[in-house]
Amino acid sequence: MVSITHLIGVVLTVALLLAVSWLSGRKVKDAHSFTTGGKSGSWMVCGALLGTLAGGQSTIGTAQLAFCYGLSAWWFTIGAGLGSLVLGLFYAGPLRRSGCSTLLEVVSCEYGHKAETVGSMLFLIGIFISIMSQVLSSSAMISSLFGITAVWASLAGAVLIMLLVLFGGIRSAGVGGIVKLILLYLCSIVAGIVVWHVAGGLSGLRDGVDGIYQSAAITHLNGLTDIESIHHRYGSAFARGFFKDMGGCLSLILGVVCTQSYAQCIWSAASTKKARRGAILCSLFMPIIGAACTLVGIYMRGHYVTADELKAMETAGEILPAGIGVIENSAQAFPAFILRHLPAWLGGLMLGTMLINILGCGSGLSLGAATILVRDVYGNFKRRMGMKASPLSQLAQTRLSIVGILLLAFAAAMTFSGTFINDLGFLSLGLRAVAILFPLCFALWCPGRFQPSRVVLSMPIGVAAMLFAKFTSLPGDAVYYGLTASLLILLIPPTQNTNPQIR
Repeated sequence: MVSITHLIGVVLTVALLLAVSWLSGRKVKDAHSFTTGGKSGSWMVCGALLGTLAGGQSTIGTAQLAFCYGLSAWWFTIGAGLGSLVLGLFYAGPLRRSGCSTLLEVVSCEYGHKAETVGSMLFLIGIFISIMSQVLSSSAMISSLFGITAVWASLAGAVLIMLLVLFGGIRSAGVGGIVKLILLYLCSIVAGIVVWHVAGGLSGLRDGVDGIYQSAAITHLNGLTDIESIHHRYGSAFARGFFKDMGGCLSLILGVVCTQSYAQCIWSAASTKKARRGAILCSLFMPIIGAACTLVGIYMRGHYVTADELKAMETAGEILPAGIGVIENSAQAFPAFILRHLPAWLGGLMLGTMLINILGCGSGLSLGAATILVRDVYGNFKRRMGMKASPLSQLAQTRLSIVGILLLAFAAAMTFSGTFINDLGFLSLGLRAVAILFPLCFALWCPGRFQPSRVVLSMPIGVAAMLFAKFTSLPGDAVYYGLTASLLILLIPPTQNTNPQIR
């Protein structure tokens, strides 16, 4: 299935991005240029944002969710695009005027180091979940290409993400993002055109899905009952429920605003105007990528079954219809489409592009997490303990942190290998938003109005409420419960009129 032409295309494409990252990384001389990049133009900002947003969750994860739930999978990239728009229009100016280099530093300037430390720890949990999802995405891609086990594929993905970011920092994310922007759009347009042509439009996609669910075993396994339930799942924008899908979209919007990796792209711009333009450009590109991936996922649903579905059919005494293929799991929907339905040379280019999308997104998130760990968590710890300067430079500390984060992400990914990639993305971004959205907004626009003790308390209570709602399956999306709990704690009337700083 995987030809030499495929592999050559993958290797050349990945080598191109690594070369660009290395060349751009030669300009990195210190920790500041590593994490904020210096003076990036609008397209560089767009490239850095897109390089972090359009990763495995937006591509492989969207196709996987569309394979199982149809059109509602589009909300992930719609939410990411809207989040980029909000970040550019409303937050670029205040963030750049703050004079800070991390989001938690903005919170710390208003509410003290304790708020910064608590927020940092909760924030890192959210980013770590997203990094883990990129490792899972890379595992699906690499295992499809080379036929190796998920463990080795995940380890290879983690190492490649590590190499991509270690030598270039935010500049490699930006320059690499521009290369990805060109390649990704070429791939998205081609994939969308091929699906539309081969399937025969929307009616052909619907007929394919209907044909798969002629199997009673598959219908039962996926929790469906009749043709109406099938059409609702694959044709409705709210297949998983209005409040759940809207909650996922809200998690994306607020999570983008509250994520260090995306804020670093804003800080890397040469001016606020260029930062805003770059974010707006990214917001226009993201939904188009999602539309193509959604079409691919629905098409694959109509022509493939998973290994578990095949087993259910065999148990029920059913025979796999002619012309229907088999994939190991739903996460392989996009890689299998490229391998089996496109010319080998084009498939190699697209597979390489998909792989570097995942690597670029993982590298941007890893850089953001390492920056918070070194500057906010470790920095505050040193100040509290009265420790002298570390023998390692801040740049060396950041790079070592990236290595440790990715090794932990690889280990954790093995535990959650059966989870929807996009569900991890929704959870990750929602946790980030619940942890610091209100403290960040109030620090930027309503300084001096809230007690630091209330802010510190609101962070873990909001996150705890969200996790409780998530794991007890309360109605609606868990992010609603987290945001509500966080806001209620902040709005409790203060016991004193002063607003002392906690240091």
